[in-house]
Amino acid sequence: MKKIAVILSGCGVFDGSEIHESVISLLAIRRQGASYQCFAPNVPQYHVIDHLTGDEQSERRNVLKEAARIARGEIQDLKQLDPSEFDALLIPGGFGAAKNLCDFAIQGPEFQLNPQLQRVASAFAKAKKPAGYLCIAPVMIPHFYGPGVELTIGKDPQTAAAITALGGKHIECAVDDYVYDEQHRVLSTPAYMLAGSIEEAADGIEKLVAKLVEIA
Repeated sequence: MKKIAVILSGCGVFDGSEIHESVISLLAIRRQGASYQCFAPNVPQYHVIDHLTGDEQSERRNVLKEAARIARGEIQDLKQLDPSEFDALLIPGGFGAAKNLCDFAIQGPEFQLNPQLQRVASAFAKAKKPAGYLCIAPVMIPHFYGPGVELTIGKDPQTAAAITALGGKHIECAVDDYVYDEQHRVLSTPAYMLAGSIEEAADGIEKLVAKLVEIA
């Protein structure tokens, strides 16, 4: 059975992993006959957002502990992820990907990566093991694959411009499709960068996961 490493970034679209994207991904992996193991960095969240009001809160939360909510407790510290033990990598979106796995949401194209995320994603890229990035997470792809790598975040011109500034080649993509850079074996789909409903998000994610498992 093929094994997929899934990296989460908290719990909740505004400050962690997008829950719909994460759950759809985990279900799709299992329905493709593969297994998964969730990981998250054991670090403080950038901040905490009240998802009812959208207001920033004064409390502090931990990315790994919050991500454990999605994974039903079956999750490990990202430091424990050994890429040699997995066939592919998957990273859902949500603002946590751009605040906790990196700081793109704050710094734009000058963003920095979580060191453990840098280690892991670079190892998958170097080994030519396939990887899938959802929603806003693809902004990190040029850091791991270098200039000219093809990817998508949908159609948002500002984010696409940032990807171009990082050396990536942005491909416009419909919500129910994905972009596959065959040379680098990396896939991306817009998900909630474009989706107006959970079923729209699921269409592209399920197709991406099917291809990810196929080529793993």
